[in-house]
Order: sequence, then structure tokens, then C-alpha cells
Amino acid sequence: MEKKIQTRAILIGAVVVACLFGVIGFPRNVQELKANVRDRIRLGLDLRGGMHLILQVHVDDAVNVKSDQDLERLRDELKAKSIPYAECNKIDISHIAIKGMPQDKTQEVQNLVSAQFSDWDLARGPIDPATKTVSLTMGVKTSEVTTIRNQALEQARTTIENRINQLGLTEPVVADYGKHEDYELVVELPGVEDSARVRDIIQSTALLEFKIVQKGPYPSKEAALADNGGVLPPDAELAPGQDTGNGGSWYLLNRVAAITGRDLTGAQQGTDQNGRPNVLFTLNRDGAARFERITGQNVGKLLAVVLDSRVVDAPVIHTQISDRGEIEGNFTLQKAADLALVLRSGALPASITPLQESTVGPSLGADSIRHGVIASIVGLVAVMAFMLTYYRGAGINADLALILNLIILIAALAYFGAVLTLPGIAGIILTVGMGVDSNVLIFERIREELRNGKAVGAAVSGGFEHAFKTIIDTHVTTVVSAAILFAFGTGPIKGFAVTLVIGLVANLFTSVFVSRVIFDYGLSRREPGEALSV
Repeated sequence: MEKKIQTRAILIGAVVVACLFGVIGFPRNVQELKANVRDRIRLGLDLRGGMHLILQVHVDDAVNVKSDQDLERLRDELKAKSIPYAECNKIDISHIAIKGMPQDKTQEVQNLVSAQFSDWDLARGPIDPATKTVSLTMGVKTSEVTTIRNQALEQARTTIENRINQLGLTEPVVADYGKHEDYELVVELPGVEDSARVRDIIQSTALLEFKIVQKGPYPSKEAALADNGGVLPPDAELAPGQDTGNGGSWYLLNRVAAITGRDLTGAQQGTDQNGRPNVLFTLNRDGAARFERITGQNVGKLLAVVLDSRVVDAPVIHTQISDRGEIEGNFTLQKAADLALVLRSGALPASITPLQESTVGPSLGADSIRHGVIASIVGLVAVMAFMLTYYRGAGINADLALILNLIILIAALAYFGAVLTLPGIAGIILTVGMGVDSNVLIFERIREELRNGKAVGAAVSGGFEHAFKTIIDTHVTTVVSAAILFAFGTGPIKGFAVTLVIGLVANLFTSVFVSRVIFDYGLSRREPGEALSV
């Protein structure tokens, strides 16, 4: 019996040592002890301070981009096949109207749509009696619209995660928020200090395009329109420069970009020959081939660097450019570094609008920690005092198991890298109550066995055996509830679920195994005929 108790005691001691090492390591002084605890217990947004954002992803922007691209492709195909028409324009974000089409060409257009625009539906309108032509309407299929929207949300989430990770922020959370059809994201960033910069980086669409300049720069939009007879060429578009607010400049650009940000393989902050900050970029093989061909054909012309529909630079093409280039735009060091960051992480597929933003300061987080710790200590002391008063000697057993339960819980948070939140502290307090509840079940069962006339050893053994099933039932149902909270909750709610599950598992070990070892040790030292203090 003594050997069995000794073996179990060694196991308990090993668990205690492992837990203490997980929390404090092997500190050489008080400062190192504090640093170890601070580094190993990761605090959530509500305790550490930081940003909480709810973002609306305008997924219809992605549908609009698709219809724009397919409209240009449709016009090129109709031109290549010599199919005449009066107009070919968008009706809305997902519909295109082809007007003035000869009747004998409708079948050819239908074949074209079926072969190259399979995600579009084609509908034929009535014949115009005056011109003897028909109008056709193309619409993106409903299933395709849904797919584009879902992909836009997923890509937005991935892009934001990439940008946040490159900022070096720890424990960020980027997840769906609300109903799926709302297309909203929640972003939690603990430890953020410059919230304005982070917000700008997250929201920046960063749609990069390189386009040949047909004409310009013009001093105003009106001047650009006047120079082109008030009507822009079908293959051109107007884009503002960076300083349009002060009179600025406007450019007439090719509608189709030579290359886009999707062709980039890397981007980094650098300096030009005059020591001014710029952004250096490299292209993939396909992008480099197209860029080399287009720049070679347009030596002497201006090449506009368009970021989010605004020209940030328009240098002269002095020579053919292949797989490397640079972007200049009167950047500061920080702006150049941020632009390189968002270009590396990729462009957002749709614009984003903040619906809600809140910032938790470090001082508020420190207050939350202090109040949470005070509440935990007060609750722990009150429970321990009750157990000592009501269960006498057995109360010491329960209190030791309870303290070990908390040590295991904190150590598990450190080992698993779990984030401790304010609801997580509530989970710790709830774990204290659950731990005591298990001991109460065991002690009351032991008392019941003693009242039935059983010997002390048999009463202890029977109390643990009969209470074990009830303890397992209550813990399993609570773990299932916590698992549901973890699966469907976000941020602090997940923190509560994680803390609760770890506490419950630790409680099974302490209340059933550790408490039993302490009882067995007490029984081995008990004098014959001595009453059990329970």
C-alpha cells in the first residue's frame, strides 16, 4: 500500500514540477521571474489592450470587376469575329446589354457565349421594327455570383491575415462575423499601438496596375475631356494623379493594364538614386514577358503606376523593362514600407468599410487584470475557508487539490500558447466552483457510506467509486457545451471555452486522483479506531 501511494505521489510531484516550469521556468532573479510569467501567459485583447474591428466586405465589387473584365473580352471577341453591334455596355454589376445586333448574327453570338462565357446566361429581346435588329442581354449566373462573393470574402480574410502577420502583431484574430450573407469580418489585434496606421493598411485595397499613358497630364478633368471632344475613346479611361485636390493632374490611360499586382512576386522598400524612398518590385515569368513586350513597344511614352485608381507615378519609359522595376511617388520611409507590405500581401478583391471600431488601452487592460485577479483570489479564499469549516480535515484535502487544479490550468495555458481573456478569467473562477463541487460530491458520498456503518477504508473507497460516475457525467456535458462555444464563438468567447475545458480536465485529475492519494496517505497514518475528519 505504501509503495502504491509513494508511486502516485511521485507522479503528482512530477506534474507539479512540470507545471511550475511551464509558468516560471528557472528564473535566476525576481525580474526574470516576472518576465517569464509575462511572456508565457499570453493576454487577449481585453487584457493586453489593442483594436477590435468589424469590417463590411463589399463583395459586389468583385462581381463588378468580373463583369468589367468580361465586357472588355466580349468586345474584343465581337470585333475579332466581325460581328457588328450598335452598343455593348453594362446595365448593372452583373448584366451586359448588346444593342443593335443583326438578326442573322444572334446564333453566332450565342455560340460564342456558350463556348467562352459559360458562366453567363444569354437572353434575346424583341426585334426593333425600325432597324430590324435585336438586343441581347447577358447576365452572370446566380450560382456564379454566389461563388464570386464567397471567394471575395475568403480572399479578403486571407489578405488581411497576411498583412497583419507581416506587421508582426501577435495573436491576431480574423474571422467571419454575424450571418454569412452579411459578408462581415471581425478583426482583433492585441497590443496595437498605432491604430490609425494599422487601420489604413487593413483597408487599403492596393490594386496596382501599370498602364500606358495615351495623353496628359492635364490640369483638370474638364481639360482632359475637352481635348478629346467630350467623349473618351472606348479603349481609354481618365485617372487622377495624387495631387488633384490642389489643381493636380489627370491622365488619359489605356483601359487595359500592361501588368497588375497579381503579376508581382515580391515588393520591398528601397531608395532611388537621389536617396528618396521608393518601392522595388519583381515580376513573375508571365508578367515579365508582357511587361518587356509592352515597354519595348512604347519607349519614350509615359507609364502610369496606378494604385487604387489613382496615378502615383508616371515616369518616361527610357528602355525596355523586364522582370524588375520601381515605384516612385514622393513617399516617406513609412509610406514606402507600408505600400511594399500591402503589395506583397496582395490586393483586396473588394473594398472594405469599418462598421465598428473600438480600442482598449493598456491601462484599461491592466485594470481588468487587477480586478479579475482580485475576484479570483477572493473567490478562492472564500471557497477554501468554507471547505475547511464544513469538512474539517477533509477540507485541507480539497483545498490542496484546488490549488493544484489552478496551477495545472495556468501551466496548460502557457504550454499550449492559449490566450487568456477576461472571460477566460471568469472561466478560471468557474473552474474553482466546479472543482469544489466534485469534492463535495465525494465527501458527501463518504459521509453516506459511514452512516451506513461501513468501515473508514471501505467508506472512502465507496465514496470515490459512487461519485466518479456523477463527476464524469457533469464534466462531459460541460465540455460539450464549451466545445460548442469554441466552435461558434469568437475572440473572448473562445478564451472562456478553452479555459473552462482545461480547468475541467485538470479537475478530474485533482479531485479523483490527487484527492484519493491524499485520503489513502491519511488512512495509512491513521490510528486504529480513529474517526475520519470529513
